[in-house]
Amino acid sequence: MDFGVQDIKNIIPHRYPFLLIDRVSYIEPGKKVVAYKNVTSNEYFFQGHFPEMPVMPGVLIIEALAQAGAVAILSQEEFKGKIAFFGAINKAKFRRNVVPGDTLKLEVEIIKIKGSAGIGKGTAYIGEKKAAEGELMFMIGDKN
Repeated sequence: MDFGVQDIKNIIPHRYPFLLIDRVSYIEPGKKVVAYKNVTSNEYFFQGHFPEMPVMPGVLIIEALAQAGAVAILSQEEFKGKIAFFGAINKAKFRRNVVPGDTLKLEVEIIKIKGSAGIGKGTAYIGEKKAAEGELMFMIGDKN
């Protein structure tokens, strides 16, 4: 199953300039997702991080992983129409710079859900090399 930006926007509430995933190539609702972010030189954050040597901020890589994880969770029947919030970030590691021209492959596996809270393990890759990883704790809530 391949989701484009419009499909993603039907699941999560993020919009430009903060929607950080472009495509979902695999989803197992409530369990696993594989998504992609094409990093271009036109990204708003490169204006200040860093103009002389553009590098995607690590926190935005983690946010991209969280958005991918939210697609997996909010595609699960019982959570459709809800919103996912960050609870915590644990064991975050940044292994390489992400620069214009890179395509981030974002893999998130949901490792625990209890009630409306859970934990996902996310890994971002450039090609086959890890760029970042971490445990993402989340809570599911109503949109209003």
